[in-house]
Amino acid sequence: MPQLLHLDASARSDSFSRELGVAFAGHWKAAHPDGVYTYRDLVADPVRPIDEARVRLSTLSSLNGVKDLAAMDEVAAAPELAGAWAETRPLIEELIAADVLVIGTPMYNFTVPGALKTWMDRVTLPWIPLAGKSAVVLSARGGAYGPGTPREPFDFQEPFLRAYFSVLGLDDVEFVHTELTHAPVMPFLARFRDVHEASRAAALDRVKALATRVPAENPAA
Repeated sequence: MPQLLHLDASARSDSFSRELGVAFAGHWKAAHPDGVYTYRDLVADPVRPIDEARVRLSTLSSLNGVKDLAAMDEVAAAPELAGAWAETRPLIEELIAADVLVIGTPMYNFTVPGALKTWMDRVTLPWIPLAGKSAVVLSARGGAYGPGTPREPFDFQEPFLRAYFSVLGLDDVEFVHTELTHAPVMPFLARFRDVHEASRAAALDRVKALATRVPAENPAA
């Protein structure tokens, strides 16, 4: 049965990225009634930043040629590493089990929020098997950063996430952006409200199309 892991990283409970995530989850559940849905709010239930023990886990993973959870359990059995692995393992299990990873994230300071980056730092190990999975990034941006806009060069959110997933072997990544989310509230952007609403509507339509597609089988599940 297909499995979806849904992450939210916005500090706002009524954010546009969360709106897209709610829509995606609803369409996905309707299209996959036998599916398994796992949700993690990285703000309400934050992941602890990595420490020296967690960094050592990554180093020892490479030095010992770790390829799976069982081998990592052996490497992490040392008392000084057990705590870091106990915090990390459940997050990795969720990621490995998922066929589809959905990330709801705003753009903060031209890139991803610290809550999401901390999760990435915690779960990323050289052997994590992401090939064959798919990912959908649902983002909200206060301004406009799409192709041809003056601020396109300032978009360090999408390129960063594409590079991250590519290095880990996950090439099936879709991005859905709601842009100009500040237009409804910032007077100096008021003239762009119609552009924002069009972007929002297009994003919601795209979310439905992506949520109802048939996922590939997850060979690592």
